[in-house]
Amino acid sequence: MVALARSMRGHHPARPCLVLSNTPDAGGLDHAQDLGIPTACVDHRPFGRDRAAFETALLRALRAARPDLIALAGFMRILTAEFVHNFEGRIFNIHPSLLPKYPGLDTHARALAAGDRYAGCTVHEVTPILDNGPILGQAMVRIGPHDTAETLAARVLRLEHRLYPAVLRRVAQGDRSMLRLP
Repeated sequence: MVALARSMRGHHPARPCLVLSNTPDAGGLDHAQDLGIPTACVDHRPFGRDRAAFETALLRALRAARPDLIALAGFMRILTAEFVHNFEGRIFNIHPSLLPKYPGLDTHARALAAGDRYAGCTVHEVTPILDNGPILGQAMVRIGPHDTAETLAARVLRLEHRLYPAVLRRVAQGDRSMLRLP
């Protein structure tokens, strides 16, 4: 989130209008406030299993901010089809694997266990199917013989901080062609 927000300066075609979290102690809220970006939190825990009520509260906060695009970053809740359809074609996420490989969690450990030679990250459009939307960008790194899930995650995170801002800039300019970073 910080990398995205910091990238949206100068001649960037987009500006952050809200950082919205589902956890009140998310570090991104403090960083956003330090950057002068409005913040909001819709804590998912009081809603229990009532996903519809939680998403209604999210929608209320988002509609008040009137974003043109939504860039998920560290938002670890699965959104329903009804929610996603409200922002169809305008909601994006970054995933720490070279999709379509390894949707979901534990991506680095899964890549290592499979003996993959490369890992990376993917920016994709969010659709009702988890980690399955159109791919807008990917960056990859070679997996080393001594990599662990933790060392690989750290290296992929550095790629995420380059890839996501670059893809967001392109999307904000109307370019949805696939971007590949070395």
